[in-house]
Amino acid sequence: MSESHLPTGCPYVLVEQKSNTRYTSYACMDTLLSLQHPQTDTATEPGFIILSQVKELLFKLLHTEFSTARGRLADDRLDEALWTLRRAGRVQQVLLSCWDALAALAPGEFASFREVLGTASGFQSVSYRRLEFLLGNKNASLIAPHRDTPQHEEILAQLHEPSLYDEVIRYLARRGLDIPAEVLNRHAAQPYQPNEQVALAWRRVYQAPNRDYDLFLLAEALTDTADLFARWRYTHLVTVQRLLGDKPGTGGTEGAGWLSLIAEHRFFPELWSIRSTL
Repeated sequence: MSESHLPTGCPYVLVEQKSNTRYTSYACMDTLLSLQHPQTDTATEPGFIILSQVKELLFKLLHTEFSTARGRLADDRLDEALWTLRRAGRVQQVLLSCWDALAALAPGEFASFREVLGTASGFQSVSYRRLEFLLGNKNASLIAPHRDTPQHEEILAQLHEPSLYDEVIRYLARRGLDIPAEVLNRHAAQPYQPNEQVALAWRRVYQAPNRDYDLFLLAEALTDTADLFARWRYTHLVTVQRLLGDKPGTGGTEGAGWLSLIAEHRFFPELWSIRSTL
């Protein structure tokens, strides 16, 4: 295109307006941008608040995506579940990158506004807890920080719902893999315990990937999900160590000590254990 034919001026005027909907009103941008209320004059506190809010929004989006994938599997629509897990993986990568920005804070910069957090802690995140329960980390003791909050019933309901992995295992059974009844009939609120027969079922998938190629793709998609979540936890740990060292976490939590323990957890455990047997 020659320079004489290049569009000029605001691109907005080139679009035929078919409705009165505006970007700011569609996504409630004015409300969103008014939700940051720093309590100090520290230059780094607004960034901490915004990144914390971004993480919460991404937790909510991931909950939507993983719930969708769970529903697709329950309906035997594996192709759609795989596509949804693909989208979720991209969101997880964005979520992981949030720690890069937070890690740019020097210890003194974080300390300059840390006191105003009081008893507030990311451990109290409702969205994060629901996400962990949805993926399968069913630990009822983790509801304790929410017991006297309006969201308590919401989190309790999530605890009692089947996890994404519960639906995956049920799908494997419907596809003819040998899944024991005690796994299929376990109470959804109970912590998942690795099972040797489930591991053998996944091993069968990996030993002949071309036989049930869609199940092989499901296994790898789930491993990607668990991998990115493990990276999220580990990067969280390193960021906290960088900012706080061995000090207690915000709100009096155990900080790096707790994060070191949870960093060892893996969702979908049989998909990890079988790798040493292939």
